[in-house]
Amino acid sequence: MNEAIMQSLAEKLKVRPEQVQNTLAMLEEGSTVPFIARYRKEKTGGLDEEQILTISKEYEYEVKLKERKEAVLAAIEQQGKLTEEIRASVMACTKLSQVEDVYRPYVQKKKTRAAMAINKGLQPLADWMLALPKEGSLVNEAVKYVNDDVKNVQEAIQGAMDIIAEVVSDSAQLRWNFKDFIADTGVLHTTLKKNAVDENKVYEMYYDRSEKVRDLKDHRIMAIDRAEKEKVINVAFEYDEAKLVEEAFESIAAKHATVVDQELHLAAEDGCKRLLFPSVEREIRSELSERAQNQSIEIFSMNLEKLLLQPPLKGRVVLGFDPGFYNGCKLAVVDETGKMLTVDKIYPFSRKGEDVAVSKKKLLQMILKYKVKIIAIGNGTASRESEKLVAEVIKEANLSDVSYAIVSEAGASVWSAQEAAREEFPDMAVEERSAVSIARRLLDPLAELIKIDPKSIGVGQYQHDLPEKALNERLDEAIMMCVNRTGADLNTASIELLTHISGLNSGIAREIINYRNANGKFTNRQQLKKVKKLGDKTFEQCAGFLRISDGDEPLDQTSIHPESYATAKELMHLCGIQKLGQEDITFDKEKIKTLNVDAYTLQDIESAIRQPLRDYRDQFDGALLRSDVVDISNLHVGDELNGTVRNVVDFGAFVDIGLHEDGLVHITRMSMNKVNHPSEVVSVGDIVKVYVAEVDAERNRVQLSLLPLEDLNKRKQLQKESYKKQNHKKQNKPQRNEKPQKKEVSMEEATRRLLERFGR
Repeated sequence: MNEAIMQSLAEKLKVRPEQVQNTLAMLEEGSTVPFIARYRKEKTGGLDEEQILTISKEYEYEVKLKERKEAVLAAIEQQGKLTEEIRASVMACTKLSQVEDVYRPYVQKKKTRAAMAINKGLQPLADWMLALPKEGSLVNEAVKYVNDDVKNVQEAIQGAMDIIAEVVSDSAQLRWNFKDFIADTGVLHTTLKKNAVDENKVYEMYYDRSEKVRDLKDHRIMAIDRAEKEKVINVAFEYDEAKLVEEAFESIAAKHATVVDQELHLAAEDGCKRLLFPSVEREIRSELSERAQNQSIEIFSMNLEKLLLQPPLKGRVVLGFDPGFYNGCKLAVVDETGKMLTVDKIYPFSRKGEDVAVSKKKLLQMILKYKVKIIAIGNGTASRESEKLVAEVIKEANLSDVSYAIVSEAGASVWSAQEAAREEFPDMAVEERSAVSIARRLLDPLAELIKIDPKSIGVGQYQHDLPEKALNERLDEAIMMCVNRTGADLNTASIELLTHISGLNSGIAREIINYRNANGKFTNRQQLKKVKKLGDKTFEQCAGFLRISDGDEPLDQTSIHPESYATAKELMHLCGIQKLGQEDITFDKEKIKTLNVDAYTLQDIESAIRQPLRDYRDQFDGALLRSDVVDISNLHVGDELNGTVRNVVDFGAFVDIGLHEDGLVHITRMSMNKVNHPSEVVSVGDIVKVYVAEVDAERNRVQLSLLPLEDLNKRKQLQKESYKKQNHKKQNKPQRNEKPQKKEVSMEEATRRLLERFGR
């Protein structure tokens, strides 16, 4: 490992060098991120999974950067052009793209106009012009280069200017200056493309829109990229080109009067407009897109993490209700462990002859027979009609101890068609399996959702426009963190859940299940060593994350690692603790001092002794349980409701309040203070109190607010006053160039377009 890089990384991440060094050393030895984060805190100084991942990624990038610098310097040296100034420029680069910018003039080019001019022997003429001659004649100098390849003086001069234009374009410093200037002062202008097709006017707000590059929000960048890709709009930059051309000219003319001023200026202008401007614009667009994509990936990852960490509804019999019209509603009852007890169908909304009364009777019989306490209703087609049916059954039968929850069914049909689902339920139809999935994802969201491709779960934004490899890697990291923070029951965990446990892969997970099937339940963690392919290193990495209830060793049900069992038992002995789970325990600090254990491990052991069955997910909001329906016709502006956050995006959050469509809480309706991103206020799965801000019964849409309407009105008034002050200041400023007026769009219209774009 490179010590200089580690030192630099420590400074950048604001951690101690030994934290970086120890973390990288353990990763190199094959330790996993979850294992290091939980069981090696004394070595990392308590770094969490995200910090460990950051160290790993940043170090890898710095190594690549160092290797690329060395390769570039070697290539330039081979050409005999390496100077101390160039070496210093390369070594000062902090990004790979900067290294490539410095290297650009030394890359061998074959088909450019400058390369062809050089092949014709015109480099000396270009060098003569760049030497800034104060006397002499360019024509007389150019005559010397007229030959069979260069037909006349004009061709010679043009060839030399082409070489100079490329010199301008290849200047790393100019490139960086121009990029900063355009990013800071430039405007991105979008216009409707001729013959564009945008039937639903999804991208109407971009038909004629100008916005400063520095003010572009990530979700608008994604929308612009998609609209351009779908050939709806043209995108162009607007900035002071003349100023930059002048800067390019001065960079080669150095403010000296020469006999070739005119030609140098023309060459600088050509280098800018033909080569440098388009290249820099592409680079800025690429960086904007990359930034927006990274933000979308992070939002997706954050939403997925919150969704997976929703608390399970333990110890309940759940009825999964997969709504439908013509093909009926599929019902499935699962017990407290997720085992399927029965399946059935009802047809309350189809024309198959079964009336609502018959459907209600069947549903009630299932509830009573299997002692169902919670009904999980999928939020797809006919969900609100099904909700009404369920609410009526609960009310008519006076089932005071029965409630229901609306559950996102995104991905249920995907799982139902997978091989694992076919293996578990070979005699069931695909649509019947989906009801089982809906029930299980309320009973234990993590255990069920882990089986489904996260891109099918529906908690992202613009996910189909994101780089697949980067998205998959980040989502895998989110799943890895969720699974290992929660742990898994060794005797009930599915292959999908086991695959994501620290140290395991699909092959070893399969062997664990094979061992379980052949030998019955695991009774202690040490039996893991008898599983094929599971060696000592793998045991070390996975054992602490796999729990065993009612086994031979009480500590196996806790998050305490087997390597610390002796310490845990000695601690209990010293403090006179007879059994686990006594939250009012007082640990004798004087006696504990005799233990040879670090403070981090000791704290974790004490916590596990107090709460051996603690579930990491218990700190978050559970499902919102209901017993009656919400009807849009009964809603009024100002009504107070409780809802579940289903998705968080750049411009707001979608909240399920019991209607067919989720309501939108726009970012401007979240707080009295400025909110930079909705994730600062809400997360997927949160139970929130909302207020109805607008009702569109015709389109079945509701705009919501986290603020009571009186506070919302105060916020709007404060904003108006702030805008007035800003406009007053602007009006008193001297105006240089009048910019085209932006087309004003109301909040309601902007929200409508956002909803259209997201298919809401």
